[in-house]
Amino acid sequence: MAISFFGNALTPWSALFASALLALAVLKISRKRPTYPLPPGPPKRPLIGNLLDLPTNYEWLTYTKWAKQYDSDILHVSGAGKDIVILNSVETTKDLLEKRSANYSGRPTFLMGKLMGWDYLFSSMPYGDAWRERRKLFQKHFHPTKPETHRPIETEYVRKLLPELLEHPQDFMALFRHLIGATTLVLAYGLDIKLVNDPYVHLADDSMRPLIEAIVPGAFLVDLIPALQYVPEWFPGASFKRKAREWKAMTMVFRSKPYEAAKKAILEGRAKPSFTSMCLDRDSETNKPEFNEDVIRDTASMFFAGGSDTVLAALYTFILSMLCHPDKQAKVQEEIDRAIGHDRLPDYSDEPNLPYLSACIRESFRWRPTTPMSVPHCSEADDVYNGYFIPAGSIMIANLWNMMHNEAEYPNPEEFLPERHIDENGKINKRIRDPMSLAFGFGRRVCPGEHMARSTLYLTAASILSLFELRKPVRNGVVVEPTKEYLSAIVCHTAPFECDFKPRSEAAVRLIRSIAE
Repeated sequence: MAISFFGNALTPWSALFASALLALAVLKISRKRPTYPLPPGPPKRPLIGNLLDLPTNYEWLTYTKWAKQYDSDILHVSGAGKDIVILNSVETTKDLLEKRSANYSGRPTFLMGKLMGWDYLFSSMPYGDAWRERRKLFQKHFHPTKPETHRPIETEYVRKLLPELLEHPQDFMALFRHLIGATTLVLAYGLDIKLVNDPYVHLADDSMRPLIEAIVPGAFLVDLIPALQYVPEWFPGASFKRKAREWKAMTMVFRSKPYEAAKKAILEGRAKPSFTSMCLDRDSETNKPEFNEDVIRDTASMFFAGGSDTVLAALYTFILSMLCHPDKQAKVQEEIDRAIGHDRLPDYSDEPNLPYLSACIRESFRWRPTTPMSVPHCSEADDVYNGYFIPAGSIMIANLWNMMHNEAEYPNPEEFLPERHIDENGKINKRIRDPMSLAFGFGRRVCPGEHMARSTLYLTAASILSLFELRKPVRNGVVVEPTKEYLSAIVCHTAPFECDFKPRSEAAVRLIRSIAE
């Protein structure tokens, strides 16, 4: 991998590459040798370390295999001098990322993301004043204790989804993508976002897709060897520079275009209440917003960038799990019928009376995690944990896949078993760890929009299953089985699959059509 990147001919740039590796090696050697050993991991080669061993897809499966091979919950690998520490258990992850959060709340600098222009997102910022200011602003307006700030919009767009799903069930994946995109963009900007073919949703999707590819550790060599950022675009193997330039242009449009449109709509009095409108509400004495406009604009874009893809991936997995387990689907629908009946749609007040639905949502998060590896943290200073040395600047990766497929905590982990989350009284079993509590991050970097993601997923799942039966399609007398394949990325989506959405009754059809009137 490292050799073929520059070919075999000796050139000034291959010399630069070799020099960068040598400098890294000298720097590592010159550091004071630690008293404690590094965590176990695959043997390292001179200069390049484990650069050739690092997986390029489905990384969590390789890390899970290594955890068993080296019989350790904490592993160490290196790529051309960059330390990577993999955490394979809940206990180890919480010990470091939560109990020692002062040292492990940083984010590694992913140069590819920076070259693409995404370094303004507070989810990727280093732990510091700029990050705190943006997070404070987000939480001020969308605190978990203020559901009225987001649930009406979520309800509006879930209701808009149902007639579209009735008329165009074959387009369910695109409809779900627009549902989640529209909800987050309306919450952020208050614009009139369409549920189908909205240009702002398409802009956000097109901007985010490359980022999802880029933030996987090791996806681009420049993240391991920073000197490569100075290689010109035309050089063989430097196509990442051209990609970064093209992607950055889209990023900058997404950063500014919806925000400027929101400001115009607010000025003209046609915007819905939103994060942007609340932030730009000027103080009567100073006639200025409370926060700098750059902070407001950047935080607004975080709504889509920070949560939409995760929620969408979780929704796809929930639908797939219900499709593949019709007995579980039928049990959810029996529960909905008992608690709600047939003459109205579910709302948020019904959630406590739908524990089996909640169990299915939890189990879908565990069965096929939306983020098999959490967004990496970074160690600020040298540390010692359980007799192992963790160097400063290490990329810290929590392997959620291994945690959620831990046989000791979740027996028969490959089976979809919502019943594992239900206690003897038919309620949610508090003794079983909620997988969703792991999916949204750790310590000071936990996702501030977790409560919004949970409420959107609940209402969408409850509404769909109250009205539709999910069936495997039949083509020419043959049942079309879903592949259950997933695409390898930091946010893991199902591969496209087919699903027939059949109204459960004529009453369901009438209820759906009444929404559209």
